[in-house]
Amino acid sequence: MSDEQNKKEAAAVAAFAFEMGVLKRQRRSGWWHAGVRDPESIAEHSLRVAQLAGLIAAAEGGDPAKAAYMGLWHDSQETRIGDIPHSARPYVDAKPNVDITKDQVAGMAEPIADSVIKAVEEYEDKASLEAICARDADKLECLIQAVEYRDLGVQRVQSWIDTSYASLKTDTARRVADEALAISPLSWREK
Repeated sequence: MSDEQNKKEAAAVAAFAFEMGVLKRQRRSGWWHAGVRDPESIAEHSLRVAQLAGLIAAAEGGDPAKAAYMGLWHDSQETRIGDIPHSARPYVDAKPNVDITKDQVAGMAEPIADSVIKAVEEYEDKASLEAICARDADKLECLIQAVEYRDLGVQRVQSWIDTSYASLKTDTARRVADEALAISPLSWREK
């Protein structure tokens, strides 16, 4: 491969890294409906999704690294389309996440681009155990975040808790959700 090609591919990765940095500044907008003035960023959400996805996959007999990798990329498209709250989705016509991802990684070396595209495709297909675990992690993270906001005094989060809980598929995620609803968000300090 030529030095020029290596330079172009490295520049594509650097540009992608700058684009992913937007996720650190972009807020999860649905929480504004509940009265949260400064909700967590998409990057903060995605980190805990990846962590939970790995844990759920390990407990369910799947590949924790694969599930966590899907969790990292599951909302990366929001740099281009924003965080569209569920109440807005019927009114917005956005391209599929896989198409957005392909645009985002264009110009990268094939193995790098393919790893991200395949992770998003598998997540969106909802078929593999790891994808199910990653999707459960997304919903479980939302439930846990709602419990944290409720603990801080935000009163209108019950619908996030209810819809997130209802969408959980794995026994592990449901058990964790049950406990998250029963214990204090600061229970980890009591050990």
